[in-house]
Amino acid sequence: MNKKTILNNLLKRLACTCAILFVVVNQQVVAQDAKKTSGQPSVTFEQKPGELMISIGGKPFASYVYEDEKISRPYFAHVKSSCGIQVTRNYPPQEGDPKDHATFHPGIWHSFGDISGNDYWRLKSRVEHEMFVEQPKGGPGAGSFTVRNYYMSADGKDRVLAELVKYTILVRPAGTLLLTNSTFSSETGDFVFGDQEEMGLGVRVNTKFSVQYGKGHITNAEGLKEGEGTWGKASNWVDYSGLVDDKNVGVTIMPDPANFRQSWFHTRDYGLMAANAFGREAMKQGEKSALTVKKGEQFHLGYGVLIYCKPKGAKTDINSAYQDYLRILKN
Repeated sequence: MNKKTILNNLLKRLACTCAILFVVVNQQVVAQDAKKTSGQPSVTFEQKPGELMISIGGKPFASYVYEDEKISRPYFAHVKSSCGIQVTRNYPPQEGDPKDHATFHPGIWHSFGDISGNDYWRLKSRVEHEMFVEQPKGGPGAGSFTVRNYYMSADGKDRVLAELVKYTILVRPAGTLLLTNSTFSSETGDFVFGDQEEMGLGVRVNTKFSVQYGKGHITNAEGLKEGEGTWGKASNWVDYSGLVDDKNVGVTIMPDPANFRQSWFHTRDYGLMAANAFGREAMKQGEKSALTVKKGEQFHLGYGVLIYCKPKGAKTDINSAYQDYLRILKN
């Protein structure tokens, strides 16, 4: 047997050994991942007319509403923490709730006060749910679904743009993480994101832990407090939390660092928190902003919303939760 034949045989054996090792390691990784999620509560979905009911571990988490006679855009309502305490204001507002902006602030929503002159935040123009592009799919520790929405002109005749948005619900060490990942585009013409306070992802919190009406606080990543300290400031995250029924409950908005610009925050002591990367002038941060998306181009926006509950005296480490969010985005 010559040297060339011996070398070829050795290379074949080495390749075979590497392939076996790859299969074994891959199986171990899959098994470890399965073990991590096997003990977690399952995310499940139930379809109802115009509404998707979301549960975690058999307990209600939220309702995704995409057809509503009064609210002409999709939203998440009655969002609950793992201990069952609701983190969003009741919709419609109940006794003890302030009644302001009842239909504008139904829970958690993604909307804009000015796209090419159309106002979707104040419901003057309509966002139409077309279909579930990916049907709701749940499982241990995770669930997701994808929808396509059309943003209509004020007269309802034309489609200004299409939004493809994937929602993911994850059970994480700090709490429940709701991820939104939107792609905006138009095949008919350009569209422009304008400059207003009411642009981006918003949350109206449970009245009981609002600053004005309850026992709550607003805090951003820099440690600034309440609406006075956090309004108009850019930050990696803003947390709205407080004590309800002897539990520390809260909501944290974490814009995706891959967004076109860091978000300024529209925060109010009465219970509103919104991440706004568009309203530079409205948020008193410089010249008037206008972001144009050309025909055929795609524009991406993403956010993470952490919902959590801890016993009285225990605190949620938002900085660690934010790092966990960044790790998820890299996967």
